[in-house]
Amino acid sequence: MKNIGRLLAYLLLLVLIAVPFLIYFNAQAISDWWALRGYTPPAAVVKLADQDTMTPYAKHVFYVNHPDLETNADQFRSDCQETEKTIVLGCYHSDQQGIFVYNVQDKRLAGVQEVTSAHEMLHAVYDRLSSKDRAHIDGLLQNYYNHDLHDKRIIQTINEYRQSEPNDVVDEMHSVFGTEIANLPSPLENYYKKYFADRHAVTSYEAAYEAEFTNREDAIKADDAQLAQMKAHIEAEEQSQQQQLAKINSDRARLNTIHDSGQFNSAAASFNAEVNAYNTAIDKLRSDINSYNQLVDARNVIASELTSLDKSIDTRLTTQQPQ
Repeated sequence: MKNIGRLLAYLLLLVLIAVPFLIYFNAQAISDWWALRGYTPPAAVVKLADQDTMTPYAKHVFYVNHPDLETNADQFRSDCQETEKTIVLGCYHSDQQGIFVYNVQDKRLAGVQEVTSAHEMLHAVYDRLSSKDRAHIDGLLQNYYNHDLHDKRIIQTINEYRQSEPNDVVDEMHSVFGTEIANLPSPLENYYKKYFADRHAVTSYEAAYEAEFTNREDAIKADDAQLAQMKAHIEAEEQSQQQQLAKINSDRARLNTIHDSGQFNSAAASFNAEVNAYNTAIDKLRSDINSYNQLVDARNVIASELTSLDKSIDTRLTTQQPQ
């Protein structure tokens, strides 16, 4: 009996020693279980995960953070104010403490929520990487940035993060590259397959809504260039017509001095042709000015649309008008 009792004591001691180790090595799983107990993701959240083609593991991480799709800008700012300083559309609270996504209402910007959700999920994933895995992925990201990244918009985005979040630049690369760059080197493509069944579904969303901005910006630039040319042409026309008018006035005065001479008829015919040419030029100038004004109006419509798009994603606004 003493041997049995001693054996039980040893077993109990082993259990007491093993439990802390089990808890330590399974802390994340236990934490996830606790976060997900009784949680059912809302239909809108499930739809975002499906549209992003998140893998089961990515969905797990996404749901652990209880993603909240928020339409109220004031509430969004309140939930996200202490995370990314450059927040526009979403945020992730470190240590798996929540994901918040701004629910953009403008139908022209369909896909914003999907890209934002994927971006923030990747922050949560990066937060879970082991030191060894993170060092490996950081190397791949930094190597791509240093040698293969040529997209000026993405470069500018990363440079802005260097200013606003200098300690989290590679973390941001991890989310930005994974959701906004369609073609990555094979090692990165293979890495992101852990989180997306079809990553291009996400980058396609990004390309579509980004085009809503860039197409209008490009159109405005083209219109401005054309307007500058038209304005210079109109100014040249006006200057030429001023010279024509000065000559007409001079020739009219000369006609008055030769009214009774034999030169009058031929001079009068030349003068009338000169006046007709001037009137034709005036009509052309009016037409050119009308075309210029029409292009100004068209350009301003596009500029107004661009302003409207900017307002749709401006979380500084307290209200958002649906389109």
